[in-house]
Amino acid sequence: MKTTVGIPDILFSRVKSKAAERGQTLKKFMAKALRDKPTANAAAARNGEPPWMQGFGKLRRYRSETARIQARIDEAFEVVEPEDRA
Repeated sequence: MKTTVGIPDILFSRVKSKAAERGQTLKKFMAKALRDKPTANAAAARNGEPPWMQGFGKLRRYRSETARIQARIDEAFEVVEPEDRA
């Protein structure tokens, strides 16, 4: 099916450039992007979270390391040096 779609010039340039980088025609690049977009949104909807929330929680594995580092910082700053007591 053929259709006409209005795309801002800047976006069109970026999309055309990306397609060229991947060695794809603009038609194939756009078809794949349009095919993939609903799938990506459906996965987020299944998780019950909005798309902007997908990045949150990714650093959870660093919480214990952050706590350990913060404890060392707190320990170092507990002691006030005599020259700093003025």
